[in-house]
Amino acid sequence: MKAMIRVLVIGLTTLVFSGVSFAQAKPATPAAPTTEKKAETKAKATRVTGEVTSVDAKAGTLAIKAKDKDVNLTAESKSAKGALGKIKVGDMVNVSYTEKDGKMIASSVKAAAKSKAAATEKKAATTEKKPDTK
Repeated sequence: MKAMIRVLVIGLTTLVFSGVSFAQAKPATPAAPTTEKKAETKAKATRVTGEVTSVDAKAGTLAIKAKDKDVNLTAESKSAKGALGKIKVGDMVNVSYTEKDGKMIASSVKAAAKSKAAATEKKAATTEKKPDTK
């Protein structure tokens, strides 16, 4: 009888510990997506302010002369192409763009704030002295 109890205890102990080991086994997980694809899709937006040297609203191209470089941009979004129709050569603009496949793609084109000198000159031209009527 003691031998039979001993066999049952050993058998049950073996089953209990083997069940625990199965419960702790981690299932195989699929490979996590690589971070390289994420890096490719998230391009860093760059901003540049400068004078427009050429613009073609129909083709969606824009050239800007900034302080230290000339930048040739292409507009692909409707909002950027629409903004190209409102600017002309010689205007100061702020452009936000990303580089994709070696091309600079404009995402935002806005007219830059006029300089203080230009604003003062315009204000002086519109202000006239009224003659004294005394």
